[in-house]
Amino acid sequence: MALRDILIHPDPRLKKVADPVADVSTELRRLADDMLETMYDAPGIGLAAPQVGIPSRLLVMDCVKEEGAPPRPMVLINPEITWSSEALNTYEEGCLSIPEQYGDVERPAEVQVTWTDLDGERQEEQFSGLWATCVQHEIDHLNGKLFIDYLKPLRRQMITRKMMKLKRERARA
Repeated sequence: MALRDILIHPDPRLKKVADPVADVSTELRRLADDMLETMYDAPGIGLAAPQVGIPSRLLVMDCVKEEGAPPRPMVLINPEITWSSEALNTYEEGCLSIPEQYGDVERPAEVQVTWTDLDGERQEEQFSGLWATCVQHEIDHLNGKLFIDYLKPLRRQMITRKMMKLKRERARA
């Protein structure tokens, strides 16, 4: 396993719609392992393949927060939201591609998601709470959308300017 570099906004690769994954290969399994390691190291609760420069419909997440609870790493290939609740939830979201910036985003409180797992099997689960927010946030990445796209234009521009400054500082370091 290896840590991958996480792209920082603005980067045109973060705005592209990711390609469907054709088959579960050894390379894809290695990517999923690397992404989980990168996500935990960051630390974060979700990471989509486009965030590490891979334009594929693959995401990883683990929203277990309870002290002492076992982790629940999940790998979702070609995930699709098949149902969303009418009830909404507002959560202060952040993103590993937009470090140290947060904003309130309103999303469906519950979603039903289908995906393919690393064994090539179809899976389906209903997510609520933080899990629902996280899976929707990561699927947005696969569709070229960032959480800041939900914010007011002025706030979005301010965050984008901060990220451009951060990228310049990192380039000089």
